Amino acid sequence: MSRADFLADRTKAWRVKPELGVGCERFYLGPAGMIRKDELPAGWGLLAWKARRVEIVKAAKKNLRSEKGFACEMNLLLASLRRVEIRIEPQTITDFLKWQNRMAEYNGGRAPKGVVVPGAEENLYLDSTEYLAPATE
Repeated sequence: MSRADFLADRTKAWRVKPELGVGCERFYLGPAGMIRKDELPAGWGLLAWKARRVEIVKAAKKNLRSEKGFACEMNLLLASLRRVEIRIEPQTITDFLKWQNRMAEYNGGRAPKGVVVPGAEENLYLDSTEYLAPATE
């Protein structure tokens, strides 16, 4: 990570709208002295490495997860599972882990009202147009 990387990170959608961020605790990690505490987003912690050791420069708050952020975490988890299923055994993992598929099967091949089928759900972490473009508002 460079200082330019740290500064560019501020324009990501989930930095501009922290409620989209994932995790209860959030940290930056960089070389000692590269990031100042006063440059951190509210509630974020800072880890620094020096001489092959990592130390906590500033602790993070432990309650940064929002309801929207939790939904983003679940989307990220589902996306990870989908990638695993493609590489291992698609039918076994899909049938066992994706409750949407089981619900659709139970419902005669149609997802019940209000259930989003896999592939149709919004996931800003996988949609490159969302997270690669600078956030605007």
